[in-house]
Amino acid sequence: MLCGIDLGSRSVKLVITDAAGKIEFTNVFETVRFYREYGKRQQDGLVVDFEALGVEKISEVIATGYGRNTIDIVGATVIPELKAHALGAIWQTGLTDFTLLDLGGQDSKVIKVRKRKMVDFATNDKCAASTGRYLENMASVLDISLEELSRHSDNPVELNSTCAIFGESELIGRIVEGYGVAELSAGVNYTIYKRIKPMLTSLISDIIVFTGGVALGRAIRNLIEQELKREVVVPQHPQLNGAIGCVAHALEKREQNAARN
Repeated sequence: MLCGIDLGSRSVKLVITDAAGKIEFTNVFETVRFYREYGKRQQDGLVVDFEALGVEKISEVIATGYGRNTIDIVGATVIPELKAHALGAIWQTGLTDFTLLDLGGQDSKVIKVRKRKMVDFATNDKCAASTGRYLENMASVLDISLEELSRHSDNPVELNSTCAIFGESELIGRIVEGYGVAELSAGVNYTIYKRIKPMLTSLISDIIVFTGGVALGRAIRNLIEQELKREVVVPQHPQLNGAIGCVAHALEKREQNAARN
């Protein structure tokens, strides 16, 4: 059994497959809960308690994500986050040429893939205004769920603040002006689109693969399709893409080793 772990800032994504790559187990954990309930600290690093997870016979662990350089998982192979996400998108979609957009909890990244290889990328981890955390905060201001927020993309209210904190104040001002929830939600989603647009247009392809937790909703996908006139593909497991890429890396290495022998 192979285990891919994406150690995100907001959540830990776990994917376990058999030796052929068939997914047997997946889960998404709140980050602190994962380390508290399923991690055992030892002198040489952190050991994942697979028995507590109800999983046995793990032959290889591959890790990536925000915490890969600060948390040593004993026995794990560590791969770069961009590589993991590119491999995950290729593995999930079967595409060879595309632009990957991943919107995570605290960062956003765009990766250009040609002939199954990453040829360029852009990231934004300096500001929360184009991330899932921003959407969580705005949904809280509107007193609605993230699911409700993600339904709206039509007739967006204009929101101009480029700062996540000031954006909340601006949104409150629009609420006071009497705008409805649908227009306000669309405005929030459109601000995300405006912030990722420069990265997307600089690395544009005919097909955009959209991953991350934000891809579970329709609104930003709709905005990209409408504004950029590109096909947007959301794979079956958008939030697990980095962890799936870890497994894809292990399978790729095994194939290469078998070919040498």
